[in-house]
Amino acid sequence: MRTILAFGDSLTWGADPETGLRHPPQHRWPEVLEQALDGTARVIAEGLGGRTTCYDDHTGPACRNGAKALAVALASHMPLDLVIIMLGTNDLKPAHGGRAEAASSGMRRLAEIVETFPYKPRSARPKLLIVAPPPCGAGPGGVPAGGRSIAESERLAPLLAQVAEEAGAGFFDAGSVAKASSADGVHLDGSATAAIGRALEGPVRAMMA
Repeated sequence: MRTILAFGDSLTWGADPETGLRHPPQHRWPEVLEQALDGTARVIAEGLGGRTTCYDDHTGPACRNGAKALAVALASHMPLDLVIIMLGTNDLKPAHGGRAEAASSGMRRLAEIVETFPYKPRSARPKLLIVAPPPCGAGPGGVPAGGRSIAESERLAPLLAQVAEEAGAGFFDAGSVAKASSADGVHLDGSATAAIGRALEGPVRAMMA
């Protein structure tokens, strides 16, 4: 049995853009991925709404800095075979600069944490799969929630692909199978987040072969 950590934000947590609540388990991508892997792996869902790659955001009730939380998650759940990180959408908020470069720089830092963390045993370093979140779309009023830029969100996948190549990590563009809901232009409806889980089966199986 392999162990996979799915580390992300509200898109990983499973936020429903219509209600603000959580999609049922059968629609969340980590759970869908685990089911698709058919007993060969356990997928630990570690998603937090508002989480950034490496930037502080004290407007929420919990620490949203992914660089601070990732080390805790690695320590809590090791040994791990694979870490999947899907982050960047919240880095596009104006408060964090609103640029795709900020998100890619933060993802580079997260890749470094996965690479250098003092695992037990030290040889048990997991593989890394970087997933670019789907681009933002038009929400109410024609713009995405939180003041994000659609154009900047569309620049994110190529930049994250470059980070993955530099880090020797796997890469998957979730925008190839899912798009943001028009309810807010950011979050995913149930079918879209489930589609990500199904689409990740192939890349994950290949990386764990």
